[in-house]
Amino acid sequence: MPHRQQEVALLTDKETEALIAQFDRESLVRPFNGIYDWIMKGMLLFFTGYVFWVTLIAALPEQVRRSAFLGILIFIGYLLYPIHRGMTNKINYIPWYDILLGTVGAVSFFYYVVNFQAIIARAILLQPLDVIMGVCGTLAVAELCRRVVGIPILVVAGGFIIYAFSSGFSLRRIVHQLFYTTEGIIGTPIGVCSTFIVLFIFLASFLERSGIASFFIDLANAIAGFASGGPAKVAVIASALEGMYSGSSVANTVGSGSVTIPIMKKIGYKPEFAAAVEAAASTGGQIMPPIMGAAAFLMAELTGIPYPVIAVSAILPAILYFTGIFLMIHFEAKKLGLKGLPKEEIPHVGWLLLKKGYLFSPVIVLVALMSFGFTPAYAACFAIATAIVVSMIRKETRFSLLSFLEALAAGARNTIGVALACAVAGIVVGIVSLTGLGQTLIGLLINIVNIPIFTVTHTNLFIALCITMLSCLILGMGIPTTANYIIMATITAPMVIRAGQETGVAVPLIAAHMFVFYFGIVADITPPVALAAYAGAAIARGNPLKTAITATRLAITAFIIPYIFVFDPAMLFVGTTPLSIVRIVITSSIGMVGMAAGLEGYMLSHINVVGRLIAIAGGLLLIAPDLWSDTVGFILVAVVVVLQIIKNRQKVL
Repeated sequence: MPHRQQEVALLTDKETEALIAQFDRESLVRPFNGIYDWIMKGMLLFFTGYVFWVTLIAALPEQVRRSAFLGILIFIGYLLYPIHRGMTNKINYIPWYDILLGTVGAVSFFYYVVNFQAIIARAILLQPLDVIMGVCGTLAVAELCRRVVGIPILVVAGGFIIYAFSSGFSLRRIVHQLFYTTEGIIGTPIGVCSTFIVLFIFLASFLERSGIASFFIDLANAIAGFASGGPAKVAVIASALEGMYSGSSVANTVGSGSVTIPIMKKIGYKPEFAAAVEAAASTGGQIMPPIMGAAAFLMAELTGIPYPVIAVSAILPAILYFTGIFLMIHFEAKKLGLKGLPKEEIPHVGWLLLKKGYLFSPVIVLVALMSFGFTPAYAACFAIATAIVVSMIRKETRFSLLSFLEALAAGARNTIGVALACAVAGIVVGIVSLTGLGQTLIGLLINIVNIPIFTVTHTNLFIALCITMLSCLILGMGIPTTANYIIMATITAPMVIRAGQETGVAVPLIAAHMFVFYFGIVADITPPVALAAYAGAAIARGNPLKTAITATRLAITAFIIPYIFVFDPAMLFVGTTPLSIVRIVITSSIGMVGMAAGLEGYMLSHINVVGRLIAIAGGLLLIAPDLWSDTVGFILVAVVVVLQIIKNRQKVL
């Protein structure tokens, strides 16, 4: 029997903002109004101008460009973010010590900008003032990161710094490595952030203000609103689309969940299930091409693999991820006897595309330009210009001068958290490079996978992958996806590749990095610290831990697929043929039906325990891209389907 329908109580804008601030520290800024608000926006617009100037016009040395980028952001950051949460209640108030800290931090980085040539000439023979400025700049980054991102990432970075001191390196040598080279704070992560990521954050800001989020929800309603349990399927489609440009699982969960979760509850889904659907779908948005959040651009830089290749490789795993969630929602709806939305509440897809389809143009331009060989930075600039142009088509989406400036200012503000996470992750990368810690850890892992009791090569590599997965999940519990990926890509991705070599399994570079990327993302819904799931539970007024467990079950594909594409990279379209790709798509889709039915315990009717185990086993075998496993898996799933058909007919008779 379906659950009793409830009244829909949508969140107000204030409630939505409060929820985002509760679970997403980056949104917890000081309130300003009047002239103070315009002064802050003026500084953010100055930073915006700097970004576009160095990207499109200037040709500065990397050290100068990156240091100036951080120097400006640090000064603005200390003015925006208070020392603790309670100070966000005071309007137009900035304490003297935050102005001082922001000034000291900015001066430290601009000291390097001004004295760049002299410091480069001195190399590791730094003068006392160089060391003082380096220490001040590093501490300024750390404290602001604590305010914006949180303490866990600082604990990790601090541990690495202590390791460097315990290994015998002097303060001068560590400061040189972390502050004055491109292997530390101003290393590759900040380089990518200041050229590619920041522009995509600006693009996301313009897309949000163009009304594309409501268009995605309407489009999802038109596609799936009529189906059984329609609102939950709408949430999956809308969150997948929104996740393409939203780099935050929490913001995506709250943004679309404030609409979708109450409607899911209305038609009969339990609060925890409704919240889990939104959290799982919103988290998975970061693996959905073409944008895939900030970490994918870092992957392109760290691996040397062109971004379009990474985006194409991610297509099938992303489709399988959302297919798995979609199918489990469908079987849950059938099990509960839930219906779709009334016909009058569903927009006509053709009319909707005709009326608002132009809002998707910036994404189309972005994909097309990157496919034609344009750099992501230039493609993002053209996409931003397209977003502005197409917004002029209709009055309700048209940018005024004020809304245009606000979009730029919001993009600049949203850059601060990502930049700080990249800067602190650069500390870890710098220490690993300085101490050779990466090679030490690789040696330890090789010793583990070569333990004599493990005689099967795949078992040995599987052990290495499990260790890597646990490391990513534990680190990801308190660290943003971007920083998690940087740290794990630096330390564990080479370990996975080396473990493969030791066990006779050739693991492609993209497979190792995608493995790390996936588990860094799903940490947002994995208990005990599952911020996206907890945000969804707050909207649904459900049990947070139960929501996180349910979200993990819904996203089970994300825990399985990475293992499969490491052992057989055909799923990433590596070393395969078009015919093989077609086979993989078909068999994997059937496999997801078996997996979803087994996990939900329902297909055409309820499935007993034995049938569920058979369906899950068959699904797993079908997802693995191997002819033998596909054959066995197909037989197992077919047995379950036939038994379900027979059982269903007997019910009818």
